[in-house]
Amino acid sequence: MADVFDLTIIGSGPGGYVAAIRASQLGMKVAVVEKWATHGGTCLNIGCIPSKALLHASELFEEAGHGFKALGIDIPAPVLNLKQMMTHKTETVAANVGGVDYLFKKNKITTFQGIGTIAAPGKVHVTPQNGAMIEIDSKNIVIASGSVSANLPGIEIDEKKIVTSTGALNLEKVPGKLVVVGAGVIGLELGSVWARLGSQVTVVEYLDRILPGMDSEVARQFQRMLQKQGMEFKLSSKVAGVDKQDDGSLKVSVEPAKGGAGELLDADVVLVAIGRKPYTEGLGLDIVGVALDERGRVRVDGQYKTSVDGIYAIGDVIAGPMLAHKAEDEGIAVAEILNGQAGYVNYGAIPSVVYTSPEVASVGKTEDELKADGIEYKIGKFPFSANGRAKAMLATQGFVKILADVDTDRVLGAHIVGKNAGEMIHELVVLMEFSGAAEDLARSTHAHPTLSEAVREAALSLGDGAIHI
Repeated sequence: MADVFDLTIIGSGPGGYVAAIRASQLGMKVAVVEKWATHGGTCLNIGCIPSKALLHASELFEEAGHGFKALGIDIPAPVLNLKQMMTHKTETVAANVGGVDYLFKKNKITTFQGIGTIAAPGKVHVTPQNGAMIEIDSKNIVIASGSVSANLPGIEIDEKKIVTSTGALNLEKVPGKLVVVGAGVIGLELGSVWARLGSQVTVVEYLDRILPGMDSEVARQFQRMLQKQGMEFKLSSKVAGVDKQDDGSLKVSVEPAKGGAGELLDADVVLVAIGRKPYTEGLGLDIVGVALDERGRVRVDGQYKTSVDGIYAIGDVIAGPMLAHKAEDEGIAVAEILNGQAGYVNYGAIPSVVYTSPEVASVGKTEDELKADGIEYKIGKFPFSANGRAKAMLATQGFVKILADVDTDRVLGAHIVGKNAGEMIHELVVLMEFSGAAEDLARSTHAHPTLSEAVREAALSLGDGAIHI
């Protein structure tokens, strides 16, 4: 008789593999089904990890070419070795994927390679690339199948000239002209990589602003910084088509979002980065009756249970921000819920980061949201231009902005534009997890000289005033 697992997870991305490890720690017998040859999902293989490898490498290339002289470091102009840069990216991915494999073995998690389909509650069929179908019996099933890039109608992706983020991470040469469709996180991150390496980058965005959903003041200031770096923006615009020319170049038709005369942009590569959509294809959800919402996401209740008993879902495939760390937290929560514990995710304190240079980091409410909700708030701001460490590092771009309740002083949101913003945001995450006040942060000692002092100064400005401005 075949083994019966306590939990079978479809997908081994950040949500799936973390859920598997946590469930194993709690004593469950766990299986993971992954259709790809490697574990880690989009994030580790073709998303978060490889993009950060290229972001870091391209940032150092830019700094060596334009920033060293002011620091007294005289070197010849750096020469790009794109092949070696891509090798660094590949090795980084391999190290992280290997880490997941090690953790699966350490936690005695059984893995199956192939396409996972829910045949019935408690039964998963695995169809490998070669060989016979395997049936898994499981007390519970978690769908952690993630998301895929959304495409524009009528534009055919070939991952060579017209690419998603996957192709943009594997270009064999620096495009002379790169058109990025979409001014969200993915478009701006990958656009900035190729801009630093020499591309002329134009970003086309349907809305009248970049970074939809982030604080609008932050977005406006950040756009100016990117423009100073050479990136061009066409806002309130849409791409109507992309035509391949006989010489291999591209002609991109751009029109005003509200209608009107259009224009043609020349491009060597077009990156379509208009967002991502849940991946539910081939999972058998319609067969077993798992309900989806109007946007194709799996409907779940407060405990991640779908409309079918014994079947749960987490990560990009359900509602909420499509962030790896959000999926990880949900993976931990669902494992604990299945073990009879009170698994919980505080969606009001999930940080988001744009890993450009400078970085943009955010947690909690934006000023726009507080206005819309009619909440009285106060603003504390402090620029990095007044921070001693930032001056020493030639990293004075940006600021810290903290939003707090007028009556209670409780911090409702925080936004940082600056070097290492993604590292600095977490003291504000912790503060908000404990419903902390701006005064709590203002009275917490910060080491001098550090960039993080700007966070404290922003909190001080919500009281009697910052010290250093």
